[in-house]
Amino acid sequence: MPDPTRAVLRSAVPPPRRLALAVLLGLASAASSVALLACSAWLIARAAEQPPVLYLSLAVVGVRAFALGRAVFRYLERLVGHDASFRQLAAIRAGVYERMLPLAPDGLASSRRGDLLARFVDDVDELQNVALRAVQPLVSAVLVLALAIAGVALLAPESAVAVLACLVVGIGLTLLVQRRAAVRAERTLAPLRGELQAAIVEHVQALDVLVAFDAAEAGRRRIDAIGARLARATRSRAAATGAASALTSAIGGFAVAASLAAAAPLLEGGRIDGPTFAVLCLVPLAIAEVAGAIPLATSALRLARTSAARVAHAVPATVPAEIPVPPAVPAPPPAVEPAPAVELRGIRARWPEVSDEDAASVERPAALDGLDLAIAPGERVLVRGESGAGKTTLAHVLVRFLGYEGSYRLGGVEASELESAAVRRIVGLVEQRPWLFDEDVRQNLLFARDTATDADLLDVLDRVGLREWVEQRGGLDARVGERGTLVSGGQAQRIALARAMLADFPVLVLDEPTASVDPARADALLRDLADAAGRTGRTVVLISHTGAPEGLVDRTITLEAGAAIGGVRSGT
Repeated sequence: MPDPTRAVLRSAVPPPRRLALAVLLGLASAASSVALLACSAWLIARAAEQPPVLYLSLAVVGVRAFALGRAVFRYLERLVGHDASFRQLAAIRAGVYERMLPLAPDGLASSRRGDLLARFVDDVDELQNVALRAVQPLVSAVLVLALAIAGVALLAPESAVAVLACLVVGIGLTLLVQRRAAVRAERTLAPLRGELQAAIVEHVQALDVLVAFDAAEAGRRRIDAIGARLARATRSRAAATGAASALTSAIGGFAVAASLAAAAPLLEGGRIDGPTFAVLCLVPLAIAEVAGAIPLATSALRLARTSAARVAHAVPATVPAEIPVPPAVPAPPPAVEPAPAVELRGIRARWPEVSDEDAASVERPAALDGLDLAIAPGERVLVRGESGAGKTTLAHVLVRFLGYEGSYRLGGVEASELESAAVRRIVGLVEQRPWLFDEDVRQNLLFARDTATDADLLDVLDRVGLREWVEQRGGLDARVGERGTLVSGGQAQRIALARAMLADFPVLVLDEPTASVDPARADALLRDLADAAGRTGRTVVLISHTGAPEGLVDRTITLEAGAAIGGVRSGT
């Protein structure tokens, strides 16, 4: 079985045709740095001998060319490299999103939102360094070092051997020191970032509850503690990077001394001249600077590997058995005019297993166990029961968020043979806590039908009893706040219903629509919602543990322990 972490790392590397250009530009930039120092050293030493200026013209041009080339090639290398890396990041994010889609929402219910967001954003961003700070600099540095050592060998083989020995020993020592000092910090940085973001998101989302129970201070202390651990890890890695830079500078000094010692006898023996001796003494400094990219590249690769592992395991590698999988050959969707019949026979369904990294997976019992239910087209059905009876599980089975055993047929077609998206175009769900985006009313409605005009939006708001309220708040541009914090629970349910009506679902499931509404207004809200949803002859499944007003529904089904124990038709 292929290693998913390696697969993510490979996907972060741009294709050869893009990577090769960035590597060549990096090679040209690093080679210009070495050539600039060599040319400058030769020019200064040769100029001291006061030859005719004609003999210095080529070196003068070389200094100018290499100085300009180093900056230009560096800029182009950054431009090309970042463009290639960012294209890979877009593909990686799309891949993570595609892996989430078959699992959402119920397969991701146990994931911490903040940590998942950190993996999707921060950890994917870190993968840009696979190419930018690891592959490109490493390949360029190795090639330039080989060429530079070969160039020194042409002038003085003894100096080349001395410089090479210093590089091998120095780089090896730097890598060892850096690994010992930073490997733990590099492995914990990404997880700590995710833990901190998850803690902050959870604290902010539950702030009202924490304040009410005087637990906000404890939450802040927890965030501070995680932040302190992250700061320590960051400082440890920064200290290791600083130590590596210091060792790199020391390598340059030792390489200069070694090259000088090896070249001095050659100068005394007349085998090389003064300008060549100056080149042999100063070029090792440029070589050491290029060699400094190697420890930094290995450090960046270790950090990217940790992030790659988090991205690879952001969602389960396999779809849990409780989550529906697409059929091999989807059946054509049934006719939905005016609404299809809904038939459930022997339905068994359970929520996905709760998996903990520190404990074995815990299998949940079946939330629905042998449920039989038939709903005629256009019928209004109330499904009631105590908490835990399986009402929400039924709602998620109906919209194919959860898989099932038994038979669930829509208009005579087995739902498991249909694509989940096709089922959700027929069966719509207004959840107990509907999700409202931190946008205005218009944007919270338009994604249900993006071709709707403002007149259409106001009409559907009028049907759910919100038009006057929206107009009083300034119209469709009125903000609803993050997750609907600027509207009441009943208003949020009405906006969600308006959204569902814009999508024009033939079968509409309302899951606990009065959960966030005070009892005095619950019956009125239920009546408004059911009347608005049922005006076009669509089927309405109302899920509630409190019941419904007299005459609102055609039939009442009671769930107990995941099975229907009886049905009462209205008026009987």
